[in-house]
Amino acid sequence: MIEVKGLSKRFGEVQVLTDISATFRKGLVNQIIGKSGSGKSVLAKCIVGLHRPEEGKVLYEGHSFHEMEPDEKREIRQRIGMLFQGSALFDSLTVIENVMFPLRMFATMAKSEMEDRAQTCLKRVNILEKDDLFPAELSGGMQKRVGIARAIAMNPQYLFCDEPNSGLDPQTSIVIDELIKEITDEFNTTTIVITHDMNSVMETGEHIIFIHDGRKWWEGSREELLNSDNEELNAFIFASALMRQVKAAMGGKS
Repeated sequence: MIEVKGLSKRFGEVQVLTDISATFRKGLVNQIIGKSGSGKSVLAKCIVGLHRPEEGKVLYEGHSFHEMEPDEKREIRQRIGMLFQGSALFDSLTVIENVMFPLRMFATMAKSEMEDRAQTCLKRVNILEKDDLFPAELSGGMQKRVGIARAIAMNPQYLFCDEPNSGLDPQTSIVIDELIKEITDEFNTTTIVITHDMNSVMETGEHIIFIHDGRKWWEGSREELLNSDNEELNAFIFASALMRQVKAAMGGKS
């Protein structure tokens, strides 16, 4: 479980986040939604320690991350798996080398064990016989799968996914959503997904936080979301759903 308490963040004179408190629950797909520029990515970066908030705390299992000693922070980071927007694979590394990268950075195991672990992760995301290919030789959906395999290589306790469906067609997006949900259930991770894709929210979102103008505007389940009378949330849902329909009509082109 990850808790955020009274978190505020600014860059110079610009206040990006204001007094955000939320709980991200273990074993669930927790989603942070909101329009571009709302502050959701900055919130995620504060949670993983890439930004330090001016006020508030980020608690991992009740322990304040920003008050930890460097060794304690390193231990937490080793328990975090990250799926970046655009996959962020290393172009010069093969598929299996990309998946092995965090193992080489943090794990204490023989190369053969790393290769076995990487193979297991690739098999888990249904990628077979692609080990020696480079990212440029894969489709966008395949690259996302490799990104997920790399994210779970260290058996993470926490899984962060930044816009996992960005650039994907609707059908491939559904596959990636289902895969993230399956892995969350299988590994019992605290999964946090940043998204503005309402199809993803309605398919896999179990605990949803809506960020609007740097503040937590709404929090609840997808069932509660459908019955919300929050005007800003409803406007966001309508605009997102409409854009999704337009893209689908155009064949998934963005």
